[in-house]
Amino acid sequence: MDTAPRPSAGELTYRDATAADVDALVTLVESAYRGDASRVGWTTEADLLEGQRTDPRGVAEVIESPASRLLIVERGSELVACCQLEHRGDHAYFGMFAVSPALQGAGLGKVIIAEAERAARETWGVREMHMTVIDAREDLIAWYERRGYRRTGKTTPFPYGDERFGIPQRDDLRFELLIKPLV
Repeated sequence: MDTAPRPSAGELTYRDATAADVDALVTLVESAYRGDASRVGWTTEADLLEGQRTDPRGVAEVIESPASRLLIVERGSELVACCQLEHRGDHAYFGMFAVSPALQGAGLGKVIIAEAERAARETWGVREMHMTVIDAREDLIAWYERRGYRRTGKTTPFPYGDERFGIPQRDDLRFELLIKPLV
């Protein structure tokens, strides 16, 4: 039985990232997905990809884009999570979701994704949230399905040869589009 304390929304604060946050955000995203530090949590991609997940330039571009928001989630003064919201016409795109590996599995992700969906709906009036997930990540896709996302079967290839997205450890990686109505 899981006895980890459940975070309440009141313990968390949300704000838009600024240029001053770039280095801390890169560190958080890398720790959640790559290398040995990521193995503390369950969202690691370390067995699928080596190298970087993001870099300062990529994070700065999201922060500077007028169509995007990079939400920082803090508990007190500690950065505990982040996620990208991007306005794409009739829907929003959800990406760069990272929760500190030591806090994964305690219910924090559920609270944050619900807040991101609310923010996208209220800020842009969108009716759907879209995201892409590496289709080999069945555990992660199942987690999103429990949050109301559905698999579409629509895939796009992984950007092999572009090390900005990591160094693949297998040759069958691709992204699948997941969609959730925000009504």
